[in-house]
Amino acid sequence: MANTALLIIDVQVAMFSPLEGPPVWNGEKVLHNIDLLLEKARETGMPVIFIQHTNPDDAEYAEGLPTWHIHPEIEPLPSETVIRKRYWDSFQDTILQETLEEKGISRLIIVGMQTEYCFDTTVRSALAKDYEVVIIKDGHTTFDTPMLKAEQIVAHHNRVLGSRAEIKSTKEIAF
Repeated sequence: MANTALLIIDVQVAMFSPLEGPPVWNGEKVLHNIDLLLEKARETGMPVIFIQHTNPDDAEYAEGLPTWHIHPEIEPLPSETVIRKRYWDSFQDTILQETLEEKGISRLIIVGMQTEYCFDTTVRSALAKDYEVVIIKDGHTTFDTPMLKAEQIVAHHNRVLGSRAEIKSTKEIAF
């Protein structure tokens, strides 16, 4: 699968220890699943691209803050690409598309956070750009909201995005 990359979106310390409220739903399990996929990708030489949300006006995502850093359990290797973004769409005003083109990537295995924001928007953008997308259904998460529990949000997005993208569990993915 030389044309495939693992795309890890916004798995940053702030998601696990936010300034206000509880951490993301099922966060440790999702982090574990992402770590398993990252290990497999590294073992097989698959390109790994980390997306890091950066916003100088945000108390948790300003560059350099402890909460801004990618979670230490999945820390990028020096050879791996880290792309900073300011918007929900990982393609908007970033070098993501150029990076994928340079590496000959046409298929993305996508994991990350937050399900209904950056994860969803990036998946839809990748599909609109004709990338083949594989969503890891147990590899993304979010927070509870006043209207829906995080578990419902994740399930809903898996169903809706699964109408256009391939949906697999961490155990089902083959490298």
